[in-house]
Amino acid sequence: MNLTLTPPQWEDVNELLTFELANRAFFESWINARPDTYYSIDGVTRAIESALQDANEDRGYQYLVRENGVLVGRINFSPVRRRYYHSASLGYRMGAEYTGRGLARQAVALGLEKAFGEHALKRVEATVRPQNQGSLRVLQRSGFTQYGHSRNSFLFHNQWFDLLHFEIHAP
Repeated sequence: MNLTLTPPQWEDVNELLTFELANRAFFESWINARPDTYYSIDGVTRAIESALQDANEDRGYQYLVRENGVLVGRINFSPVRRRYYHSASLGYRMGAEYTGRGLARQAVALGLEKAFGEHALKRVEATVRPQNQGSLRVLQRSGFTQYGHSRNSFLFHNQWFDLLHFEIHAP
């Protein structure tokens, strides 16, 4: 399998909208919903514009994850905190039909190469709900170390959840 990470570009608008619409219910079963306005050509165009501007200004980096050219997920590092920290938080999402195949772990590995290489970050953080066993395994198998556990710190569907906090440092 050939996995690649590429920053979102203007020509990705239709493909990205199709991907987000197809996976909306799946994503919203794990994370809070995006505004309804996101799910349109204009909404995705604005999101791409924001991603390109963030990368240009070293505030954050987003990538589309493709397997053999097919959009299967997304990964991002944001916000980038330069002064004193040189760190960012990791986020990722794989389409529902692409889970359980090790693609998220591969995408995280490729993302960390970019984070610690071209973006010169020294530390990447991630948070996960304990109930999200798939993401928990991805972080653990990717070399992240748990450094904290915050209780009742994440409001999701009107219920409070714990979060586990992870970190990994540049080699």
